[in-house]
Amino acid sequence: MVEIKKEGIILRKTELSFENEGVLNPAIIKENGKIHLFYRAVAKGNFSTVGHCVLSDPLTVEKRSDSPIIVPESEYEKHGVEDPRIVKIDDQFYLTYTSYDGINALGTLTTSKDLRSWKNKGIIVPKIPYEEFKNLSESEGSIPEKYKRYNQFQISHINSYPIFLWDKNLIFFPRKINDKFYFLHRIRPEIQIASTKNIEDLNSDFWQDYFLHFKDHILLSPKYDHESSYIGGGCPPIETEYGWLIIYHGVYDTVNGYIYNACAALLDLENPEKETSRLPYPLFRPEEEWELKGEVNNVCFPTGTIIENDRLYIYYGAADERIAVASLSISKLLKELMMYAV
Repeated sequence: MVEIKKEGIILRKTELSFENEGVLNPAIIKENGKIHLFYRAVAKGNFSTVGHCVLSDPLTVEKRSDSPIIVPESEYEKHGVEDPRIVKIDDQFYLTYTSYDGINALGTLTTSKDLRSWKNKGIIVPKIPYEEFKNLSESEGSIPEKYKRYNQFQISHINSYPIFLWDKNLIFFPRKINDKFYFLHRIRPEIQIASTKNIEDLNSDFWQDYFLHFKDHILLSPKYDHESSYIGGGCPPIETEYGWLIIYHGVYDTVNGYIYNACAALLDLENPEKETSRLPYPLFRPEEEWELKGEVNNVCFPTGTIIENDRLYIYYGAADERIAVASLSISKLLKELMMYAV
């Protein structure tokens, strides 16, 4: 097993009104020698914005903004913007997050050239009711029963408000592959993958065709006990000589509720729709008091990474209330993953 070092908490909530309930699930990127961390900041009423701070090294906060850098702008995110992830493709930053209107939770894209001003591209995942998703995706045979179980609430509302399938954990690969943008997204209980030459092509026609061939787009399914309930995307993929390293979250149910673990897998470098390896055990799990107790107990939710020399730093939400870091040797992790190559 890979040796993990829990580096501890690096960011806590403050008395500022926009983050007085919690800070969690950060996006992180290094640019011009500075490490930028964009985090979900939660105010009373579970209203989320995106805060920002700069780190002088992977574990030290140098400067922290006293106001959010991204706030809800539209009706579809009136209840908050949640769980950012970030990559840089060519000369542009792609920051994704979940828009929440109080009922619907959907992946949204915003872009920037300088990490200061942002251009909102809107929701780019499908806005589709559960029944339509079911009818399209089962055109080639039944999908797993868990899709109904985890999305049942979508058909139980009797309301004039439009109810869409939840589609979260929208995460771009950090470069184009075969001249296409690739990204992960998650309709529970599995992780799906999509690709397009142009972001503008992610319209209703694109998604209708996508769901007609839905089984072809399921990337990872729950496989081991520690991820038996459902899984979801975590950190942006990391390009290595052995393939794309994916740090994701796996969830299993207990008498005390769900347990969220950090997990690891590899995807083929030129065909990222192909899984090539997966650890049969969690990379790390809730063990410390600050991971076991919080706004949501028993949560390690990885969302970003930084590599310094051979050290991989994994940033995660701890018990949905604070931000912590775990670190490990990336070369040892890759060596371990290659032992389970398929």
